[in-house]
Amino acid sequence: MELPLDAFSLNSSRTLTVAGLLDRYASGERDFRGVQLTGPNFANQDLSGANFRRALLPNANFKGANLVGCNFREARLASANFAGANLSLVNLIAADLADACFMEANLTEAGMRGAHLQRADLSNANLRDANLAEASMEQARLLGATLTEASLSRAKLSGADLTAANLENTNLTSAAMQGTILTRANLGGAFLNGATLESAQLQEADLSRAKLSGVSLVNADLAKANLRSANLSWSSLRGANFKGATLYRTKLSWANLTGADLTDAVMINAGLDYSNLSHTDIQGTIMPDGYTADG
Repeated sequence: MELPLDAFSLNSSRTLTVAGLLDRYASGERDFRGVQLTGPNFANQDLSGANFRRALLPNANFKGANLVGCNFREARLASANFAGANLSLVNLIAADLADACFMEANLTEAGMRGAHLQRADLSNANLRDANLAEASMEQARLLGATLTEASLSRAKLSGADLTAANLENTNLTSAAMQGTILTRANLGGAFLNGATLESAQLQEADLSRAKLSGVSLVNADLAKANLRSANLSWSSLRGANFKGATLYRTKLSWANLTGADLTDAVMINAGLDYSNLSHTDIQGTIMPDGYTADG
């Protein structure tokens, strides 16, 4: 959703040159609310604690900059470059960060609730304990990113690429993740209750102990995924691929597995009370009682 223009009415006195802003910062000024600069270069600068609320800074270059504790709330930063920058404790609530680059940036404990991060590149970024609730992250790249203990509840991640990302104990409650790529991702202990994961790619992902009650994994690919002790009760798993997956002690009560592929899956001690296994492929599946099915 595009941010309203009237939210960024700028005072002409806030229009500075890069050199002028840096001089003011060096003299102790920290309040740069509403500043307007197109494509400014702040690479490797120390601007920690500065207030850029509602600033208009498209295509800004903050590569390698120290931005600890900065306030970018509701700022316009589309296509900005934050690669390798230190953004710990930064305020990016509702900021426009579409197509921005955060590769290998430090965003620990960042406040990013409702941020617009469509197509942003956060590959190998550190987002531990960050708040990304309700953020728009469609088509974003988060390959190898660290998101442990982060909050992404109700976030929009459709089509995002989180290959090999670390999402251990992350809150993804009610997140929209249609077609999201989570191949080899670590989702151990993650909270995904009510999430939408239709056609998601979770091959070889670690979902051990994950809370997946009431999720939609229709046509999702979980081949060779680890779902040991995960809770998938009341979930829709129609047409999902669990080929070779580990479902040891997995809770599947009341789950709909119609047309799912459980070929060669290990389901020892799995809970299947009232689950729907119609037209399910169980060739070579080790069933809850230890019996290997012949299909």
